[in-house]
Amino acid sequence: MSTRTLLPAKRAVNLATLLTQSARRFADRDALVRGDVRWTWAELDRRVSSLATELRARGVVPGDCVLVHSPNDLEYVVATFAVWRAGAVLAPTNFRITAADVAGIAGVCRPTLMICHRDLADHAEVVAAEVGLAHGVLWLGVDADDADGVTAASTAHPGRFPDAAVLPGDHAWYFFTSGTSGTPKAAILTHDQMGYVVTNHLCDLMPGTTEQDVSLVVAPLSHGAGIHLLPQVARGARTVLTTSPGMDGEEVWGLVEREGVTNMFTVPTILKLLVEHEAVGRHDHGSLRFVIYAGAPMYAADQQRALATLGPVLVQYYGLGEVTGNITVLPPHEHGRPGLPGVDFGTCGAARTAMEISIQAEDGTVLEAGEQGEICVAGPGVFTGYLHHPTANADSFRDGWFRTGDLGILDEQGYLYVTGRSSDMYISGGSNVYPRDIEEKLLQHPDIAEVAVLGMPHPTWGEVGVAVCVPAGDAGIDPAALTAWLDGKLARYKLPRHVVVWDELPRSAYGKIVKRTIKSMLLDQGWAAEERSA
Repeated sequence: MSTRTLLPAKRAVNLATLLTQSARRFADRDALVRGDVRWTWAELDRRVSSLATELRARGVVPGDCVLVHSPNDLEYVVATFAVWRAGAVLAPTNFRITAADVAGIAGVCRPTLMICHRDLADHAEVVAAEVGLAHGVLWLGVDADDADGVTAASTAHPGRFPDAAVLPGDHAWYFFTSGTSGTPKAAILTHDQMGYVVTNHLCDLMPGTTEQDVSLVVAPLSHGAGIHLLPQVARGARTVLTTSPGMDGEEVWGLVEREGVTNMFTVPTILKLLVEHEAVGRHDHGSLRFVIYAGAPMYAADQQRALATLGPVLVQYYGLGEVTGNITVLPPHEHGRPGLPGVDFGTCGAARTAMEISIQAEDGTVLEAGEQGEICVAGPGVFTGYLHHPTANADSFRDGWFRTGDLGILDEQGYLYVTGRSSDMYISGGSNVYPRDIEEKLLQHPDIAEVAVLGMPHPTWGEVGVAVCVPAGDAGIDPAALTAWLDGKLARYKLPRHVVVWDELPRSAYGKIVKRTIKSMLLDQGWAAEERSA
């Protein structure tokens, strides 16, 4: 008889318990800061309980999905933990995506209630049309006396709402990723899996984090920055939000000095912009211990400049949303580690604690050190699977290993080198861009017969989108007019930076458009990203 049948049932720990415990230990210490507003842990906990009470009163029950669509805000944090405290599942979305994109996401996760910023009301309208929103909309960014506002809901109900009971495998967060197809998929992150992620972040990325630490948020809380927030809450570390609508180097470095910021999560593009901002030299940033970056490769020159400017504080990790970043880590003391012979870029680190990496051939054969293959991973950081998507689940797992779709090499010591992507996805400014969606939009234009969108190297953004178009018949294509036509049909970060017109696209013997050939042809023709971006 299997011993598994003899094991007793057990509970998992609700992610909201991270807040519950810190509010008990550090009630009067600052938890959140934004501008002149400072909330203690006790105040944050009270607001979360009140909003959780309101969610239940409106009909939200454990297991329901709540979609949150807003820029960073103090009440965004309240909403996050209130959803978990009520036993519901969080589905945060990037506020920069289009209304149609949000509707597509809602069609996957089927939220019963939406928490949306008032400035994005049109997004809420299309979501309601898509899924109905049985329990309505709560608004961020409205007056305190608005009965449908999060501010009113988070102050209306006195008393503490207990953290809902959860079991191993219960859904906590739907982390949206498009994979190689461009169709939104919800990676299921569970309470128990995320408990490991929080522990591992504290172990591998920010060792020694305590209530004395201060974290600055410089990226949307809907994705990696939201995951980075959880270890801060677990340790009672203060979190500071910026007030500027965009990236403001003056504000960031002023906050680092004024608040004594010790850690922040960012992406290479943002880190490059911050390091190159003149304010970095006018403000004291000696409090920084860990500047964590992920989401895209960082050029060696940019990495060296950041190290020279900030000192030995850089922490790199490699990961995907499906593994919540938990694949490798390169701590400060290992930056500058010698690379592989014949490889022009450095390692992204070794396997995170309790995670395992396998480089595999297409048939699943495990390859030796120094051989390139697909990066596959196993361990408690790997997600449960995709919501309502059995085909994607079957394609993403093989013999229990999660297939990242990325290509890489492990050296003899177990350090990973990411050598490429097996998909056409490219990363621009830290954001994943999937060409198919852009191509589908472009092909709706009557003057375009064929199109291929791909990423080309850029010194600032990592990669930028290039649309190579073939005109329909005798039609002429005006690149500026085409870009203007696309505006509003796609999120701005998806808009191709350049439009190139060719008579035909190269094809394989099987009739398929070959993007690697297109890229080589552009480079042979003298592609110069700096000149084109000017």
